[in-house]
Amino acid sequence: MDDRVAATLREDPTMAALIDRHGPLDVAPAGDEFARLCASIVNQQLSTASAAAIRERFVDALGGDPTPDRVLAADEAALREAGLSATKVEYLRNAADAFRDGERDLTREGLADLSDAAVVDRLTEIRGVGEWTARMYLIFALGREDVLPLGDLAVRKGIERIYNDGEELSRAEMREIGEAWRPYRSYGTRYVWAEYES
Repeated sequence: MDDRVAATLREDPTMAALIDRHGPLDVAPAGDEFARLCASIVNQQLSTASAAAIRERFVDALGGDPTPDRVLAADEAALREAGLSATKVEYLRNAADAFRDGERDLTREGLADLSDAAVVDRLTEIRGVGEWTARMYLIFALGREDVLPLGDLAVRKGIERIYNDGEELSRAEMREIGEAWRPYRSYGTRYVWAEYES
């Protein structure tokens, strides 16, 4: 996290306290966009701990880091034994097909000229990649710095806990809180997650 990001986030006193508590957090592009998309699909609707355990077994079942070829060649029974539902196996295979078919370049370079909204549109054409997964891809695969994923339950609960004593806030109120973090809302989001999970 560079000085510009820290200076912007510290204009929000609550966020300044989170930075002091959790230290520098980064938003950097993933080394492997496909593996990162697989991680987000595995993580869908799971707790952090459950997702981590299933991801580890998924990689073991593949015999190495996820690649489109490994996912498409993997034995479905082994993937199910790793803890993946039949639906998630299908979604992972759909993602593998999308990366392998060459029609859409879903790499950082291929998406570099597209807005965040256009990237979400392109990704959600893949069955099994919804808005939440696409926003995780923006942050964790592409390293986009200004994403506020209010579709994420932990982000919403975290903002309510940190900014409103756990009382409910509307999404409009949460967006207003996040305005103070622009153009680095992905970093603000990371601090909300860090606090929520601590």
